[in-house]
Amino acid sequence: MSTETALDGLVSIIVPVYNVRKYIVQTMECVRAQTYADWELLLVEDASTDGTAQVIEEYLTGVQEERIRLLRLPENMGAARARNYGLEQASGRYIAYLDSDDLWEPDKLARELAFMEEKEAAFAFTGYEFAEEDGKRSGKIVRVPPTLNYRQALKNTTIFTTTVMFDTQKIPKELLEMPVVKSEDTALWWKILKKGYLAYGLNENLARYRRVGNSLSSNKLEAVRRIWNLYRNVEQLGFFSSVRNFCLWAVRAVARRM
Repeated sequence: MSTETALDGLVSIIVPVYNVRKYIVQTMECVRAQTYADWELLLVEDASTDGTAQVIEEYLTGVQEERIRLLRLPENMGAARARNYGLEQASGRYIAYLDSDDLWEPDKLARELAFMEEKEAAFAFTGYEFAEEDGKRSGKIVRVPPTLNYRQALKNTTIFTTTVMFDTQKIPKELLEMPVVKSEDTALWWKILKKGYLAYGLNENLARYRRVGNSLSSNKLEAVRRIWNLYRNVEQLGFFSSVRNFCLWAVRAVARRM
């Protein structure tokens, strides 16, 4: 697949930012290193208390990068509301999400855009690799299926936020608003797929998921509670359907980390 066939259009990259002064410069630099240059980076600063905003300001003063915008929230509002605010401010045809401590390979945008053109996709995601806290590769790569529909996604939460891209000419922008619940990203994928859209998986390792010891996703018990809440209270699945999907989710979640 040639990146020369990539679609034209501005990509709005939305990053919720909260207490990541150790990682945010690396994240900004991986975006600036993209081979696809038509992007805007929206850093939604969610009232950090560790000086993250100052780190960003100092970095931007040094590089003079007009494609990066620092958007400040008046108080801490959480990742879902931060992403939704970024979505409101986004100017691009394409919406891509990137978590503030994760990294992209330099050709991530180009490869994914070309893939979306090839598949005529409204919703795409890619493979990725677990990384150590310093960002170094671990060799643990997550492979992704060619497609996921709603029923398949209920038992396979392999769609990773940092790999996702949407085409707002095919999906209404208002449908991309994240539900304000725990595991808001998974809830969004299900909301979109439930409307009949298909998610297309590009099985290439184009991102790195930095495993930070105190991150929410590292708390396995909390992850179990969140996914169960989605089944029962957000999707309102029956008990036995929830158990079945939960068991399949758990098997795949463990396999991803093996």
